[in-house]
Amino acid sequence: MRRFASIGLIATAVDIGVLLLLARGVGLIVVAADAVALVVAAGVSFGLHRQITFAGDPAVRWVQHPLAFVLGATVAGAVDVVVLRAVVELTGWESAATLATAKVPAIAAASGVRFVAYRWVLFGAVRAELAERQDRPPAPGDRRLSVVIPAYHEADRITATVARVRAELADVAPGAELEVVVVDDGSGDGTGDAAVAAGADQVLTLPANRGKGAAVRAGVLAAHGRTIAFTDADLSYPPAQLADLLAEVEAGWDVVVGSRVHTQTSTLVRARRVRELGGRAINLCTHAVLLGAHRDTQCGIKAFRSDVARSLFSRTRIDGFAFDVEVFHLAERDQLSVREVPVRVANAERSSVRVVRDGLALIRDLVRIVRGGRAGWYDQDPEGSTASTGAEPGTR
Repeated sequence: MRRFASIGLIATAVDIGVLLLLARGVGLIVVAADAVALVVAAGVSFGLHRQITFAGDPAVRWVQHPLAFVLGATVAGAVDVVVLRAVVELTGWESAATLATAKVPAIAAASGVRFVAYRWVLFGAVRAELAERQDRPPAPGDRRLSVVIPAYHEADRITATVARVRAELADVAPGAELEVVVVDDGSGDGTGDAAVAAGADQVLTLPANRGKGAAVRAGVLAAHGRTIAFTDADLSYPPAQLADLLAEVEAGWDVVVGSRVHTQTSTLVRARRVRELGGRAINLCTHAVLLGAHRDTQCGIKAFRSDVARSLFSRTRIDGFAFDVEVFHLAERDQLSVREVPVRVANAERSSVRVVRDGLALIRDLVRIVRGGRAGWYDQDPEGSTASTGAEPGTR
């Protein structure tokens, strides 16, 4: 935003400067001088935004559409000229100062038009990309499906969780076609040992509690399935519906995400009211980072093509609950296809989520994502790299 505002000020200064030069110095009529000034300022704005403001960012899309830029600038310019002429007709102008003053409402009106036009182009382009499946070769992997389960202080129920995942997915991924990966997020209560005893295919242990994002990252990067999904250890989302996400990934979608606000979603057990309101408020905050129409970024059930999953998670840096937003942000940058599906929700009575504490942490991490994007965190795709997860393997 600082870059955008700075370049906007430069373009405005050019606009006013050329207008005054042509109107006062050369003697052109105000309308003609304003039209020329707008063309020069638009050229300056386009070049600077393309080279500086949006380089390496999803928002670069609007400067990758010169025709859309020209159309938006033309409409905004026409508004500018009309407003300026009207103000001059009403007030007249006798000096450079009065002409510059008359230009102010014209600039304001034109800026509003440009803002609407650019956002329409930007959001429309991103959402069109997210909604379009790509033709890709089959995803690599030794198994049909890997299910990553991040776990923190789940020693008393991880056995039942692993057993239920296997039972409910037996039809779509029988036997060795299913890989269950449990990541013990530094629990210290024997969660990892219980997962090994429960028959998880891989059990990874983080030496210290780092957060759900770190646990999911470790599990995804260790998984071997052609489709890699994750769900919560409390099974707030009955695991049988992972079959629906698997089918969508195999149908060609890069990323498939559950949505608790989808019109076809059913809630078997409602969460506490404060948690529902907190979730909605958090999702509103994500619009400061994301451009797509993502209605529920924090739903705890998602699935990916294996190569897409490794590319995304090898670049994530957020360890907390905002990691979901970071994944969406990367999907937008990479122009991946994203499919939203309804889910069945059975909220668990026990949860490690604390609305106020985790909400504030998520907002802090949203700021980190924005700053990190500007700093080049996500520019390189270390595909094939051996990214360190900090996990200690306990593979069964």
